[in-house]
Amino acid sequence: MNTGWARVGRPSVGSWVVYGLGSASENLPAYVVMLDGGIKGGSPLYGSGFLPATYQGTPLRAENPPILNVNRPDEISAPEQRQMFDLLQQFNTDHKNARAGDDELAARMASYELAFKMQMSVPEVADISKESTATRQLYGLDDNLTSEFGMQCLMARRLVERGVRFVQLYSGGKKGSEVGWDGHNQCDQNHEFMAKKVDKPIAGLLADLKGRGLLENTVVLWGGDFGRTPFTDGAEGGGGNRNGRDHNPYGFTVWMAGGGIKGGKVIGGTDEIGLRATQDPMTMHDLHATLLSLLGLDHKKLTYFFQGRDFRLTDVHGENNFAARLLR
Repeated sequence: MNTGWARVGRPSVGSWVVYGLGSASENLPAYVVMLDGGIKGGSPLYGSGFLPATYQGTPLRAENPPILNVNRPDEISAPEQRQMFDLLQQFNTDHKNARAGDDELAARMASYELAFKMQMSVPEVADISKESTATRQLYGLDDNLTSEFGMQCLMARRLVERGVRFVQLYSGGKKGSEVGWDGHNQCDQNHEFMAKKVDKPIAGLLADLKGRGLLENTVVLWGGDFGRTPFTDGAEGGGGNRNGRDHNPYGFTVWMAGGGIKGGKVIGGTDEIGLRATQDPMTMHDLHATLLSLLGLDHKKLTYFFQGRDFRLTDVHGENNFAARLLR
């Protein structure tokens, strides 16, 4: 779901989008990731894979400091740091000129300069002290149940306002005894609890984007890694969990909003027990092709030459036939 491939190492969706569309902000990363307690797959799920490192996701925290180790040390003044960066860039440029095609070095040079700019821009984007009481209530910031994901959603809006191209929010990282979304037993209770944590913040984000005129230019995609089997013997999901409902990659739901998508559309359906998609089935590659199409990118033309051939997010698969249906 994150990379278009069953094993880690390929570029993530966000990296492909930024590779295709470029950055719209000089002072913030083009691809920002916010985590809720961490994710099982780790940083490769938002990494750039074989794409240049400049396209990887930058983790942003909901608490201070938003990005670790980005602040300038107190004993160094801003002019002194600027001189240091300029000298470093000069040395790196001389080093790079003798090594044509070193994308990793070029990306590292760009990241140093961006980090310098982020020392001013990141604290500003993370400062919500001027947000109104109505906005805090909209995102559920004053409710312990919704405050954490609410902050992520509010930060997503603030990042989009400032030109960040791709923002990815994760919900459900395990914390203590909390199961997260990866529940097998008592799924009704588990998922109801998790839904209560994200429902109000997500509704607030959509309403806020729409109210600020940003929703038409922003595609919002919500989804997970699996559905759940409608039975408890674990035979279909492959996880071998004989005591609960198992992972089900054959039939589950995602939803989209914004980006010109017409609301209220339902595409596809499962069999009578909710096990397999039987009506207008959409594969993972179809989903990625559709998302890229909504962002103005042709998934068959968005390629990168690596190890002797052109690679793309959808590999040799995927159709974007669903994009037109979503827009009309």
